[in-house]
Amino acid sequence: MKEIKQAERRVALTPAGAQELVALGSDVLVEAGAGVGSGFSDDAYKVVGAQVVPAAEDVWQQSELLLKVKEPIEQEYPLIHADLTLFTYLHLAPDRAQTEAIVNSGATAIAYETVETADGHLPLLAPMSEIAGRLAAHAGAYFLQSPLGGPGVLMGGVTGVAPARILVIGGGVVGTGATRIALGNEGEVTILERSLERLHDLDQYFGSRARILMSDAIILEQELREADVVIGAVLVPGAVAPHLVTREMLGVMRPRSVIVDVAIDQGGCFETSHPTTHADPVFEVDGVLHYCVANMPGAVPVTATRALTNATLPYIRRLASVGVDAALAEDPGFARGLNVKDGEITYAPVAEAFAEGPSVGAW
Repeated sequence: MKEIKQAERRVALTPAGAQELVALGSDVLVEAGAGVGSGFSDDAYKVVGAQVVPAAEDVWQQSELLLKVKEPIEQEYPLIHADLTLFTYLHLAPDRAQTEAIVNSGATAIAYETVETADGHLPLLAPMSEIAGRLAAHAGAYFLQSPLGGPGVLMGGVTGVAPARILVIGGGVVGTGATRIALGNEGEVTILERSLERLHDLDQYFGSRARILMSDAIILEQELREADVVIGAVLVPGAVAPHLVTREMLGVMRPRSVIVDVAIDQGGCFETSHPTTHADPVFEVDGVLHYCVANMPGAVPVTATRALTNATLPYIRRLASVGVDAALAEDPGFARGLNVKDGEITYAPVAEAFAEGPSVGAW
C-alpha cells in the first residue's frame, strides 16, 4: 500500500520481504509507487515476483491480508471490508472515527503496537520507538533555535556556557533513544521513570552521564522548571496516554522552552498537545513550543522501512503460512495484537478508552 498520510513515505514491506512471501506461495500485490519514498522502485518488487497494480483500490479490494505502516485515514475507511485482515499501526484508543470505521466494516484488525513477546516486550513497536526517540532529541535541539521560536540555546553549550537541560519523561525505548542522542549532542539530561527495575537498567546503561530519577508529581514539577526541552516518552500499551503535564504546569516552564510529545500517536502525554505534521510541526501554548508530529519515523523512511520489515516479517510469514486464526491461536503474544474482530473491540485498553476517556496525571 502507498501511504497517504501527510509526509508519510514509509512502506510496509521491502522487496526482500515480498520475495519471502512469494516463495511461500503467496500472491503479493503492491500499489504502484508504494516503495519509492523508501528507495524501492516498482521494478524492485516485480523482479521478486510481486504484482504491481495501478491503484490503491485494487490492493484493498483484492487483498485478504493488507499490510500498511500507518492507520487508515478517512478517505480509506470505505475501502475496509469484512473479508480483510488489516495489519498495521492502528493507535485506536484516541481515534474514535477510525475505530468505528473498522468495527462497522467487520474487518479483522491487528495492531503492530500491541503485539507482545512472552516477556511482555513490544517487538513491532520497538524499532519505530527507537527511531522516534532519536528524532525527538534532534527535534528538541533544532527548535531550541531562536528563529524557530525557541529560547536560543545551543543543546551542547560552548566553552564557558552551560548546555541545554533536557528532561525525558519515561525511560523506555523512546526515552533511551532520546537520551542517547541528547547526550551525544552534549546536552544535560534528566530521565524520570516510575519502574524501579527500569531505573536500575538505566543507571547501568548511562551511569553518571545522565541524572536518573524516580518520578513523582513533585519531582516532575521541579524538573519542568529547569528544562529547556521536555520529551514525553511515556507509553501505556494500546491505551490513551496519560496527561502527565497539564496546561497549568506549563506556567512553571521556561519561556519558549520546547516540548516534544512522542506519545502523540496515543493522544499525547501533555494536556495541551494535538497532532501536527512534518509540514507544520510546531505550535505554541502559553509561551511553550510544542512539537507533536504523529508519524515522526516517516521523516527517515529508508531507515524506518527496513527496520519495520525486519520486525514484522516473521509475523507476516506466519499469517501467510497458516492463516490469521491459527497464527493468533499458537502465539498468545501475537494474539495481543488483535484489536478488532467480527465487529467487536477485542483489546481491553481500547474498549476502556472509549468507556472512560483519557486519564489525567496517572502513570
